Amino acid sequence: MRPRLRVRLGRLELKNPVVTASGTFGFGREYADLVDLSRPGAVTVKSLTLAPRSGNPPPRTVETPAGMLNAIGLENPGVEWFLAEGLPFLRQRRVPVIASIAGETAAEYAALAAKLDRAPGLVALEVNLSCPNVARGGLAFGGDPVAAAEVTRAVREATGLPVIAKLSAQVTDIVAVARAVLEAGAEVLSLINTLPGMAVDVYRRRPVLGNVFGGLSGPAIRPVAVRAVWQVYAALRCPIIGMGGIMTAVDALEFVLAGARAVAVGTAHFVNPRAAEEVLDGIERYLVEQGVADFNDLVGAAHDGG
Repeated sequence: MRPRLRVRLGRLELKNPVVTASGTFGFGREYADLVDLSRPGAVTVKSLTLAPRSGNPPPRTVETPAGMLNAIGLENPGVEWFLAEGLPFLRQRRVPVIASIAGETAAEYAALAAKLDRAPGLVALEVNLSCPNVARGGLAFGGDPVAAAEVTRAVREATGLPVIAKLSAQVTDIVAVARAVLEAGAEVLSLINTLPGMAVDVYRRRPVLGNVFGGLSGPAIRPVAVRAVWQVYAALRCPIIGMGGIMTAVDALEFVLAGARAVAVGTAHFVNPRAAEEVLDGIERYLVEQGVADFNDLVGAAHDGG
């Protein structure tokens, strides 16, 4: 008998616990000729803004030891394009879709949520809280529990869809931010977003990235991400999507045992387009080998000794 893979995160139910991470899988169509889009539990699309964005000046990516830096700058064709073209493409392939949203004010997030509310094929909204808060000097919303809660509450009031708050580990107390967004209406947490970093070209004696700073992703951040999932789960026992450097099923299972009920595969897709499928296959093999009938029995198991 095949093990049970279906998971529930608040009101969000997925056929299996592996999703694609925002920003690394485009809008699905970029991978449609390479992978079976119906395999992941859901596809999380690139963060959407109200108006199209051209992003930061190049160079915008650079490889680092065990990872990469990106400074894409939320380049995207805008929410209207997504509703008219991006989402229908995924609906034709019967893919559950999580829409990631980004803004510079709480009002922008709310407007995005309202536009996406009840869009056929959408199963949840992921609120990217690593965006700069223009009203408060450009600091990221996710760095402050009050600001993070303000945005989450605005989104919650604008949509009936499940709300996922995506948090950064670049905070003094990630549990405090997590508690604030849950109290403001988030039903699920995504942990973690990229970590800030930079690279310098020693021959040009200049920063490599056109934007100077970028977000570090890949295996280099996995230990930080697993720690964040462990801390939040231990304190709040809430539904968590773990992410950050997952390349294999073993990587994913670290997050699950630390408390994640689902996992998101991101940067791995740049070196292996089938990464999410292979992680899912590996998790299923592990369950069979370990004699575990239900994936959900693994969630947080490391907290009680397995």
